[in-house]
Parts: sequence; C-alpha cells; structure tokens
Amino acid sequence: MQKKIVYFLLLLFCFSPIIFSQPIYTQQDVEICNSKFDLAVSKNLSEKPINEIIIELGKSFLGTDYVPNSLEKGDKEQLVIHLAGLDCYTFLESTLVLARCIKSGKTTFEDYQDELKNIRYRDGILKEYPSRLHYFSDWIYDMNKREIGRDITKQIGGVPYKKQIDFMRKHVDSYRQLKENPMFVIEIASIEKRISKRKYFYIPQEKIEKVESKIESGDIIGITTNIEGLDIAHTGIAIRMEDGRIYLLHAPNVGHKVQISEKPLADYIKGNKKQTGIIILRPNNTL
Repeated sequence: MQKKIVYFLLLLFCFSPIIFSQPIYTQQDVEICNSKFDLAVSKNLSEKPINEIIIELGKSFLGTDYVPNSLEKGDKEQLVIHLAGLDCYTFLESTLVLARCIKSGKTTFEDYQDELKNIRYRDGILKEYPSRLHYFSDWIYDMNKREIGRDITKQIGGVPYKKQIDFMRKHVDSYRQLKENPMFVIEIASIEKRISKRKYFYIPQEKIEKVESKIESGDIIGITTNIEGLDIAHTGIAIRMEDGRIYLLHAPNVGHKVQISEKPLADYIKGNKKQTGIIILRPNNTL
C-alpha cells in the first residue's frame, strides 16, 4: 500500500505542471480574442485562404503597444495570454493562432487557448519551461515537422545557414527560470545541440530583393542574426503593398507599436547591421 502511495505521488509530481497549470489571462484578453472572431464573421474570413486571413488579422493589431517579456509570469510554466500588448513573436503567434481557429471553425476563447498551446510548445505539449519553443528556428522546425507550415527557404533560393546555438546556456542570468532551476539549463543545452546539428537554409540580405516575387503576403519571416549563439533575432509577417514590394508587418521594439515597416523588407534588413537574412515559413492552408 505504501509503495502505491509513493508511486502515485511521483506521478503527481511529474505531471502536475500539465494537470494543474492554469492559463493566465484577463477579461480584456477574452474581449480582444472575441473581437477578432467577430471581425472574421463580418468579413467572411473563414472562406478565404489562410494567408489572407493572417493579413487581415495582422492589420487589425496595427497600433497595438509593444510589450516585452509578457510570457514570463508565474512560478511554473503556464499558458500566458496577453493580447493587449505584443512583442514580435507573440504578435505573429497570436495572428497565426487566430487564423487557424477561424479557418477550422473553432472560434471560442477555449479553442484559442488550445490552439495557442499547440503553436507555442514543442509537439503542442505544455510541460515545463524547456517545452516552450524558445528559439525561433526550433519553432520553424516544429511547425514544419507537424505540417502547420512549410519552410520554403531552400525552395526559393536559400543557402545553408550553419550556426552554433548556445545563447540561452551562455546567458543564464538573463532567464529567471534558468537561474532558479539548473536542470532546465541542462535540458536547454540539449535542445541547443539538436538545433545546431540541423540543416537550415536562409536568404542572405543581399539576395532578398531577388526572391521577393516568391514571397507571399502572410508568410512568416524569421530574421537571422550575427549575434553569437543566437539564430533569429526578430520576426514578422510578410505583406505585399501597392508598390508590389514585400514589407514587414511586425511589432518592432520597446516604445513602438505594431506597424508595417516604412521600407521594403530587403531594405529594412540592410539597415540593421545585426540582421543577416531571412528564413520563411508558409502556413498551410489545409488544417
């Protein structure tokens, strides 16, 4: 009997983050989410290709404040929803999640939570802190593997992107969860090694303009960087404007709001010495 109790307690400890982890959100988040679903009804978005849905939803966030580190709440990893303020990743994440909900006809706030979990965590499973897809190239790999999107970078002219990924392991002091739990550092280091061994491709900044015709509005853009140990430093959504050029729909930085870049994507990247090129994920229209 005592052995059974011990076994049960071990199971409870191992799975408690999954069983007891409650989403963190406010009533404002619920209202914003529902307003996006109402927008979808008013514009009959569910009948449109997913890339068009992404663009309509992305534009509906224009003017939203940039808010950093909104996911770093609570003592344990929980599904955090913060739609009133977005950073570059949570902006595209929220837009993709909403678009997939609308395309599949699942448009309750609970549906949004389920799909958000599916997109944010490796294999769609929320466990502890390392289960979150912290590196964007890892996110792209996971989305491609699970056919949520397709990495088209090589197809449209990408060249090999080989880099040693170890930024989180070497900057533990920048991550509260890693400082507080050395086991997480070991797990993250293992994930970094797997990422470093993969074959990625990217479009170097000087070649972006040449392949613009092959990029579509609604494609997800990861901007590669020369920062040591880091794969991708910024993200956004491709949008073709009236001049025929591809621009970036994104949440730029602290002090700014969600916007469309003033310059075309190719010129925008050339203007930043730390940005080296792009990786492109095309969301799948079939869910």
